[in-house]
Amino acid sequence: MASDAIRARMVQRLAAQGVADARVLRAMGTVERHLFVDSALVNQAYEDTSLPIGLGQTISKPNVVARMIELLLGAPALAGKPGDRLGRVLEIGTGCGYQATVLSHVASEVYSIERLRGLHERARANLRPFRLATVHLLLGDGMVGYAKGGPYAGIIAAAGGEAVPDAWVEQLAVGGRIVAPTHSPGGGQALVVIDKTVTGLQRRVLEAVHFVPLKSGIA
Repeated sequence: MASDAIRARMVQRLAAQGVADARVLRAMGTVERHLFVDSALVNQAYEDTSLPIGLGQTISKPNVVARMIELLLGAPALAGKPGDRLGRVLEIGTGCGYQATVLSHVASEVYSIERLRGLHERARANLRPFRLATVHLLLGDGMVGYAKGGPYAGIIAAAGGEAVPDAWVEQLAVGGRIVAPTHSPGGGQALVVIDKTVTGLQRRVLEAVHFVPLKSGIA
């Protein structure tokens, strides 16, 4: 697929939709999203839509991926450092591996955990050709995080639960940021940003979103 021009148009749309961080736009323009979706869906790979990846899961819309990574790069630790990479990042919900690959362009190291064995194996196959030494794919329970890789400069979740698990907060470095969907009082989901500062946690609730449910255990 000759995707360069199509991907460039996707990046232009993202910028028009308000994504302003040059690091995010560059990463979104570099990673070939069509390599992470089923062959039957390749023609929709650069549309701003979520797509099924099997086992009841989806690859998020490009706008959502870009928006959440841009928020992650707003962590207090990077304040005043607009061109710097984020440090170690923990991704909850690897899925097909697309977002982990985008993260590898803006973070020094990525630990990505997936509870569904079938998707974990799919992500491993998808990422193998890229030889990304800084991306570590883990099969495990995302709700408990991955303490061995911490502390993390950022934690980003591709599934929404009742609340952000305490384990994620514990594994977050001071100056780090969590970006995750959580249940909202109206019964839907909202994007939540939690900053860990020397004086405690600062929490903001942002726009409504729709993600698959956050679940525990391995399947």
